[in-house]
Amino acid sequence: MKLVSVKMPEALIDGIDELVRLNLYPSRSAVIRAAVRDLLKTELPGWSAGKKRIEVPPGEG
Repeated sequence: MKLVSVKMPEALIDGIDELVRLNLYPSRSAVIRAAVRDLLKTELPGWSAGKKRIEVPPGEG
């Protein structure tokens, strides 16, 4: 995995920390990875974590 540094509002960090405190995720990184993965699945049809390339249906690219 590659390291990515991100600035975000303290309120978001507090929410992330709460998810970790509740043992819903093992770390901040795990929360952020799950959130980004869910966003990509929603915003990029056909995206999956195992693919390096996104397939765009004909006429939509």
